[in-house]
Amino acid sequence: MMKYACSIVFIFLFTTTLFAQPKIDKVLFGVAYYDEYMPYDRLDKDVQMMKEAGINVVRIAESTWSTEEPQDNVYDFSHIDRVLNAMHKAGISVIIGTPTYAVPTWLVKKYPEILAETPAGKNKYGARQNMDITNPHFLFHAERIIRKMLEHVKDHPAIIGYQIDNETKSYHVSGTNAQQLFVVYMKNKFPSLDALNKAFGLDYWSNRINDWSDFPSTDGSINASLSSEYATFQRKLVTDYLGWQAGIVREYKKSDQFITQNFDLEWRGYSYGVQPDVDHFAAAKSLDIAGIDIYHPTQDQLTGIEISLGGDMARSMKEGKNYFVIETEAQGFAQWVPYPEQLRLQAFSHLASGANMVSYWHWHSTHNGLETYWKGLLSQDFEPNPTYNEAITIGKDLEKIGDHLINLKKKNKVAILFSNEALTAFESFGFGWGVNVKYNDILRPYYDALYKMNVGVDFVDPTSKNIEDYSLLIVPALYAAPDSLLHRLNDYVKNGGHIVYTYKSGFSDQNVKVRSSIQPAIINEACGISYQEFTVPNNVSLKGDPFQVGASNNSIHTWMELITPTTANVLAYYDHPAWGKYAAITENKFGKGLATYIGCVTSNQVTEKILAAAIKKAGIEGPDQEISFPLITKSGINEKGKTIHYYFNYSANSQTIEYPYKNAKNLLSNTIVKNKDTIALNGWGFIVLEEN
Repeated sequence: MMKYACSIVFIFLFTTTLFAQPKIDKVLFGVAYYDEYMPYDRLDKDVQMMKEAGINVVRIAESTWSTEEPQDNVYDFSHIDRVLNAMHKAGISVIIGTPTYAVPTWLVKKYPEILAETPAGKNKYGARQNMDITNPHFLFHAERIIRKMLEHVKDHPAIIGYQIDNETKSYHVSGTNAQQLFVVYMKNKFPSLDALNKAFGLDYWSNRINDWSDFPSTDGSINASLSSEYATFQRKLVTDYLGWQAGIVREYKKSDQFITQNFDLEWRGYSYGVQPDVDHFAAAKSLDIAGIDIYHPTQDQLTGIEISLGGDMARSMKEGKNYFVIETEAQGFAQWVPYPEQLRLQAFSHLASGANMVSYWHWHSTHNGLETYWKGLLSQDFEPNPTYNEAITIGKDLEKIGDHLINLKKKNKVAILFSNEALTAFESFGFGWGVNVKYNDILRPYYDALYKMNVGVDFVDPTSKNIEDYSLLIVPALYAAPDSLLHRLNDYVKNGGHIVYTYKSGFSDQNVKVRSSIQPAIINEACGISYQEFTVPNNVSLKGDPFQVGASNNSIHTWMELITPTTANVLAYYDHPAWGKYAAITENKFGKGLATYIGCVTSNQVTEKILAAAIKKAGIEGPDQEISFPLITKSGINEKGKTIHYYFNYSANSQTIEYPYKNAKNLLSNTIVKNKDTIALNGWGFIVLEEN
């Protein structure tokens, strides 16, 4: 059975192929539905209530392998059949998930080694996603249940697409099988052990490897190069595993059906930032449509930032194509129960970023198990409630105007260049001992500032072919990068691009070996600066409050690089008796473009001022920047070739906007809004306009 593992890691071809996106002709408004979890039979009642709410798609089956295969090679698809038949009769479409992210008891009993070995020890049975996705026994049985299920359902007319696995990761697998595969991976990457030892600096502390058979487990590594490479390898396991599943499903699916996956973001009690454990751009290549799970604060903490960030990331995975929100909250955690009008605001916020589907996890609330208090549209009593009743209004809205909103195309002039490799490398040591900062702690303030200024954003990574298409790049903590990428960014500026770097960029090469040249390495040419030393600021601010943010917002914290300008113009010096001669923030004309370098951790207010200036100098400031959070606007071109403008009020207080564009129709009220008309938005309200 080792052939299954090998097929994933070394023979997989699907991830290098771009697949055509099947046509989605209506906004999908959906829920996850688990007939298997119900305490009594109420399928007909659920279908009736779904129809009343305008639900037109359900997602099923991805969580219930043990129901579908109760014993080894014994199958029961009756729950799937009855849901498929009931939904088809009601005109509700179905997305079927492959049930591989939660393994059944009999499989673990037969093959205990399926449970992953991790740096924390061997996983126990009970939780989902506890398996070793490289284990040949797991792969054999995963393939078998996928094929058996698809053979059974493939001709059912209710099915519009397939979801492969669920929020897939490598689950920190580091057991013997994974370590052996890593050695093979390293042999393919490095021509010799001498080359590996030199690139990774393994002579340090006698970590040198002199024979491939002596290659140690990475679990105890103190070498950032080795641990970062293993993290890259783990992300590749995910890419290859999803591609392997997509390849199986593609054998059965019809040409008008899609394959998707519900990627998730770094989790901090809600969806927060770049996912450290998955290379989303690489993994999405095997999909027809990118999918994402977005969970976020609500009530007084609802800002829409996580909705926007998750949508921008998902849209960027497929180079601007529309995406699915496969999971988002209805009631969710107790602290997430939405205020009146918030569920509606949230749904249209997803659509404004280019989503073609908004689907809740889940329809009903479970009565036992870990997620008992992660509530769906319905509570445990299954009766209508305020959240469900508000969903009914969303369904009616989409029935009325959905054809104006589907397949919204967006063209942004600003992109954030993120890097999984830089993330892993930075988090290996971060700012050094005693300073606990993660990569997303650096990225998020820049994204948040752009969002609040109503600047549309895409994401690009080092593999992106379209970096040069943007007028302004934001580059947070590009800690590890090959020379070629840094030279490419220099050329981007030289040819007229504008770029904003943060501290810790260009510091190490792609192998996380700190460069021995002037810092910031290579990009110092475009930035016109150098530094040799850095420190943690203690009672340091910016001299003269150069951004006029007031004393309380003018201080810096966490990190400072002691910058000497060469050709750069200094935007801010440090205000400190020892460090006052050093620059904190600089700007340099290079060729036809402009490079800004931020050498310290600034307040959010300073960050916003720097970005506002960069936007203006890049020539992309416009009417949207005349308003700011809590007023948020997003736009795009619909299938009718008309511009759609969304305006959202992320506050409980009424707000007004002077409409700056061509005369438009309010799609929900069917009234006309003229240029310079005043628009009133109620608390948590929104408006959708279509230019004439």
